[in-house]
Amino acid sequence: MSAGWAEKLFRRSVLKQRKLREIEASLGPRDRLRCLDLGSDNGVVSLLLRRGGGSWASADLTAEAVASIRGLVGTDVHLCHGDRLPFADAEFDRVVVVDMLEHVVDEAAFCAELARITKPGGRLIVNTPHFKATALRRLRHALGQTDEKHGHLRPGYTPARLAELLFPAFAPRAHRTYSKFFSELVDTAIQAAVERLGKKGSSKGLVVTGTDVAKHAKLFRAYSFVYPFVWAMARLDALVPASGYMLLMDFDRV
Repeated sequence: MSAGWAEKLFRRSVLKQRKLREIEASLGPRDRLRCLDLGSDNGVVSLLLRRGGGSWASADLTAEAVASIRGLVGTDVHLCHGDRLPFADAEFDRVVVVDMLEHVVDEAAFCAELARITKPGGRLIVNTPHFKATALRRLRHALGQTDEKHGHLRPGYTPARLAELLFPAFAPRAHRTYSKFFSELVDTAIQAAVERLGKKGSSKGLVVTGTDVAKHAKLFRAYSFVYPFVWAMARLDALVPASGYMLLMDFDRV
């Protein structure tokens, strides 16, 4: 299956588009650098990161996610076993953790692995849910969109908690949050719709693959008609003074 389905779906996801922009802004130029993305959902983020330059590997926690990523990018895609990462010591100049830390069983062991595989002077970028107790979070739980349903073993992180976890191997450079109330409200509705299709979750939550798109092609096409409304709703985030529901944090490997 070609990558066309994934890119079309990506162009209809406000959250994924914003996520990629935030990651790209932190990565900077990476020509001739060895890079790794961990946990990139159905693989479209892996695909688009590779197009931006660098020599990339990808890895994820489930066979379904790995198969989807491999279907889009082809080679150098790996399945993680437990908290061990299947890479050599100091292999990577850039490591991007995309919504994966909250899924691993032993976060301390996983962070030690990140330190092991990142070159001294390299950079780590972590994208994860931003922990905050809000009315929207309570609504999600009422709808059954719990952390457990998404495969989250913990509800998210604060900048201070991430810095604590990664100390002393990594020194924080900067952090920022994004995806505020309106974007997350739309995402809540989309998650509810996907669940109604009968898609089962996993330890990585709900991963929409090419097989799912082919099986429900008419419904995904119908979503294209409401996307302008989704986009307009997300733009209302600019009116929200509070921090976002997603956290992106940059670190230097000491």
